[in-house]
Amino acid sequence: MMTIMATSSRRASPAAKRAAAPPKGKTSSKSSATKPFIRFYHAEALRTKTLSLLTTIEDAEDPTRYRDALSNLVMELTNSGMDYYFMRSLKLAKQGFIVEQSANLGLAGVQQVMGSVVRQIIGRMDGPQLLSVTGSIRQLML
Repeated sequence: MMTIMATSSRRASPAAKRAAAPPKGKTSSKSSATKPFIRFYHAEALRTKTLSLLTTIEDAEDPTRYRDALSNLVMELTNSGMDYYFMRSLKLAKQGFIVEQSANLGLAGVQQVMGSVVRQIIGRMDGPQLLSVTGSIRQLML
């Protein structure tokens, strides 16, 4: 049962946050649908592409044939998320052209390094591991 309470603009103290956290080693009985989450909106074309590739991998006799495509998709989703969470916020804050360009340059470097790591990791996965990744992506899309 959930009660509605008036909220205060004050933040909870660190001690109160620790007290509210479940004990370590214990799993919460909450379903994933009731846990806190944060999401971003992406282009319909990217959603269509994502769902299509996930289905292709899940239905494939040999999912490992799609390692490169999945790596590229993971990076495309990651880039879309970074744009939504960071660049969009920066533009809304009206920080100016120079700040935005600096941020774009920094993100491009992060994406390049991250892309090579993602490709190496996904490139070594076997079929069940790839299917685990596709399942995780589907859960994020709910």
